[in-house]
Amino acid sequence: MTTLSERISQSAFDGSRLRVVLLLDLYDGAQNQFLEVYEHLRKQVSSVPGHISDELCQSIENPSQWLITSEWESAPRFLAWVSSEEHVASVQPLHGCVRDTRSLRFSVMRETGKTPAPAPAADVADRSWGGLQVAPRRGDGVVRHALTFTVKPGSEPVVAELLAGYASPQARVDESTRLRRTSLFMHGNRVVRAVEVEGDLLAALRHVAQQPEVRALEEALNPYLEQDRDLTDPGSARMFFTRAALPAVHHVAAGGPDREGVRRHALFYPAKDGCGTALARLLAGQDEAAVGDPASPIEGSTVFQRDDIVVRLLDMRGPLDARPALALGVEGSHKAAVLARLLDSAKDGVPTTDQEISGVLARSEMRLITDRRPPAQA
Repeated sequence: MTTLSERISQSAFDGSRLRVVLLLDLYDGAQNQFLEVYEHLRKQVSSVPGHISDELCQSIENPSQWLITSEWESAPRFLAWVSSEEHVASVQPLHGCVRDTRSLRFSVMRETGKTPAPAPAADVADRSWGGLQVAPRRGDGVVRHALTFTVKPGSEPVVAELLAGYASPQARVDESTRLRRTSLFMHGNRVVRAVEVEGDLLAALRHVAQQPEVRALEEALNPYLEQDRDLTDPGSARMFFTRAALPAVHHVAAGGPDREGVRRHALFYPAKDGCGTALARLLAGQDEAAVGDPASPIEGSTVFQRDDIVVRLLDMRGPLDARPALALGVEGSHKAAVLARLLDSAKDGVPTTDQEISGVLARSEMRLITDRRPPAQA
């Protein structure tokens, strides 16, 4: 059995407050413009559900460097805001005065000088209560992120061929950053590209975007995208990748060396309006239990969620449908009923038999296009 100390995990569902740190480097002479934009943004953010406070700081060593810190009741509240169209529009004026930014997000685990908030009851469903992270999680130095976008209906075969056939970019970014894995899946006309990076995710994404192999692929994809984009225009590129972002909200893995016979699968869960976070939380809880079960074939799981789009990557031993309820994330009492209430596609009611659950699993499974890992020395 995998112990908590051995398990690799990350989660947006710890119930703790979130501290967001935004580092900014301003263009020369843009200070007054930046302060005006910040005042407008500050007033707008103050009314966003889950926002607690924010601070603006200026470097005492380099006045062109600024820092914005904000505190949120929970990670899901912040992620809902940062993924919204309102956020995209509100930060647009910043790009005219900011040369570079870097965003960091932390769960609050310890603090001095404040009275700790009481822990919630075990049966509280909405854990956006603003407490402290109970215990540290063990990481593996890997950042997980995904992008999702849709292509024009009828273009799926051409898009799949393009995505399967492109030349892989160089894995090594710099001394401390390296691409570890890229997995591409499709479900209907939806594409999901999941990446694993050792080191700095932003540096890796910038590195990949500059590689000629990837630039050629992106150019070839442009005619088939439902959302127009121009990656040669910084504003258009920023808008596309902001809207395509699919953050990892939960990850758990057994830890230790990779085992033989483990295959990667992806499942697509279109949630009902407003139910994406609840659905992602349900799947996260199921996978925490599954990875801790020595009889479970699930070696690891990553749940990605943006609004009502939920994608779950599974690293499993054996066939996906060997234990359909486990693979779908509904093993246990009443879990299938809960999933049916949250899924937008659950039009046939609650699946109760193995055959019905297998049917939902088959409809949720995404088609693997390519799963690439560079050589260890790359």
